Amino acid sequence: MSLRHALLGLLSAKPASGYDLLGRFKESLANVWPATQSQIYTELTKLADDGLIAVSDEGPRGRKEYTITEVGREQLRTWMETTEPKPNTRNEMLLRVFFLGELSPAAAREYLTGIEERAARGHAELVALKQSVEWNDNDFSRHGRMAMEWGERMYTMNREWAQWALAQLPERED
Repeated sequence: MSLRHALLGLLSAKPASGYDLLGRFKESLANVWPATQSQIYTELTKLADDGLIAVSDEGPRGRKEYTITEVGREQLRTWMETTEPKPNTRNEMLLRVFFLGELSPAAAREYLTGIEERAARGHAELVALKQSVEWNDNDFSRHGRMAMEWGERMYTMNREWAQWALAQLPERED
C-alpha cells in the first residue's frame, strides 16, 4: 500500500485538510501505515497535481481542505480491485530471534521479554483508542473496527508467542 492510496481512502470518507489527515492517521492508520506530517503534505501536493484530489475550501493561514475527485476515487477502486498486497516478508524482530544464540541467556530473555512488553503496550494503546473513538455505522467506522480487531489480535499473538519463546530458552546460564 502506498501513502497515496491511504490518503485517497481517507478522503473518500470525507474532505479534510492536511492537519485533519495527520490526525486521522494517528487515530486510525498509524498501526498499519504510519506517516509523518511532511510525507502527508508532500503527497497531497502530488495528488492535487495529478488531479486525484482538489482543493475544496481554503481558510486562514493557508489552510486547504481537500476532496477526492472522481478520477481519484476510480484510482482508489482500481488499486483495491486489481493490485495484490505485497507480502511483508522482512521481519527484523524475527531475524534477531534466529541469532539469539549469540547472546547470553540473560540477554536473550531480555530481548524476548521486550517483545512481550511492547506487544502488551501496543494492545493496551489500541484498546484505549478503541474506547476513545466515536464509532458509528458508516463504512469507515465499520471497516476501521475490523482493522483494529486485527491489530488487537496481532498484539495478543505476539505477546503469547514471546511468552512461549521465553519458556523455550534453556534454564542454564552459559
